[in-house]
Amino acid sequence: MVSQKKMRIVIPTEDDVGLNSRISDHFGRAPYFTVVEIDEQGNVIRIESIPSKTEHLGGVGKGPDKVLPLGPDAIIVRGMGFRALERFKSAGIKVYITSAIIVREAIELLKSGKLEEMFESYCGENIS
Repeated sequence: MVSQKKMRIVIPTEDDVGLNSRISDHFGRAPYFTVVEIDEQGNVIRIESIPSKTEHLGGVGKGPDKVLPLGPDAIIVRGMGFRALERFKSAGIKVYITSAIIVREAIELLKSGKLEEMFESYCGENIS
């Protein structure tokens, strides 16, 4: 597992069905942010879906403006732009890239240490 501490993980998703939510291909255009909390043993203890309401979806602000107040320890994405990645990195939040399709799979990959941390070279692409 990546960490032996309680973690709050945010994942941009296409729908609001908890662990079965589909991960959005691009962070900034996701209709929802699914927040998953896991305990020290890796058990899911809380799931919440929050409507994105960013400027890409007719709202106000960028994705990081909506996610930073949620207090994530980590973010799991299929794709993210450079500016968003830099905002999270400067806040000390790790961003992981995944090819997983649903939240449950991404969380399992994170817990087993099989996700790679996202770097600038991945920006503008998604992992399929």
